[in-house]
Amino acid sequence: MILGLVDEAEASGASQADACGVLEISERALQRWRKQGIGDDNRAGPNTEPANKLSKKERQNVVSVLNGEEFRDLSPWQIVAKLADRDLYVASEATMYRILHEEQLQNHREPSCEPQRRYRPDELVATAPNQVWSWDITYMASLVRGAFFYAYVVIDVFSRKIVAKGVYDRECGEFAAQLIEAACQREGVDRNQLVIHSDNGSPMKCATLLAKLLDLGVATSFSRPSVSNDNPFSESLFRTTKYHPEYPKGGFASLEAARRWLCWFANWYNTEHQHSGIRFVTPDQRHRGLDVQILKKREAVYAAARARHPERWTGKTRDWSRADEVRLNPNPIRNAEADPEAAESEAA
Repeated sequence: MILGLVDEAEASGASQADACGVLEISERALQRWRKQGIGDDNRAGPNTEPANKLSKKERQNVVSVLNGEEFRDLSPWQIVAKLADRDLYVASEATMYRILHEEQLQNHREPSCEPQRRYRPDELVATAPNQVWSWDITYMASLVRGAFFYAYVVIDVFSRKIVAKGVYDRECGEFAAQLIEAACQREGVDRNQLVIHSDNGSPMKCATLLAKLLDLGVATSFSRPSVSNDNPFSESLFRTTKYHPEYPKGGFASLEAARRWLCWFANWYNTEHQHSGIRFVTPDQRHRGLDVQILKKREAVYAAARARHPERWTGKTRDWSRADEVRLNPNPIRNAEADPEAAESEAA
């Protein structure tokens, strides 16, 4: 019954977290019940009221204090302190919060803006090159302390290929618009073919850039504010960039020097770097589809080696299978249903 109610709520557009909150169960418990095939809540609730429960008169007094003109704009933490200064104790902070929730009075009690809930970006799935791109801007230090150059890099999520790059003296959406437009022309991107993901920086949401993407027929996707994990492919690329042995630790002498280095790095990354996320082929090989034959050949080599000396193999040979799809910001609910144990372990 519980699982059915949750499924019905999710089908109506509610999130799993909201459904579990209404039913007063944890999401981890729900995942465990799905795995065990339990359809109802078998927990035994309390049969008696607690002895220390507030009386109706005491509860009403707490509500009156919380809603009084003096305290209606203060949090329970502030209220109990002011009451204690007057030698008064009405209830604990936890009790006040509980009563506010139960009476549906837990609204924002301060003049500042209410916190906004940020939702995880939609899952993006790439099954071929030029379906999902990711881009970001990173600092490149100069020889002058506190002065930086800015590297704009666009990466194809499916192949990990750097499809556009540039270094400028400031952050500007117009530069990004020029880079992305040129990359779309080089890659032959058609309208409504591509989604490009980025974080929430001002250059990413610049009106000039958004207008250009709309004109190109490119859809946009954005990370949550201050959540770097929502743009992992670009973040991983920048780590590889900054930790490359040839990266100048002291900074770049000029803008042109930074541009030359990034051009060299992009060529190395695309044509020489064997990327661990795509079975150790280069991004250029995967982008052009050459990785299919490369991986088949490696699989045949390992199969032949095992056939020659089967006694040296206790399990399967190395996995050289090709990843036919890449997911950006995968749906956690779908992953939990596919592998409840892994999802529960990750949550822990």
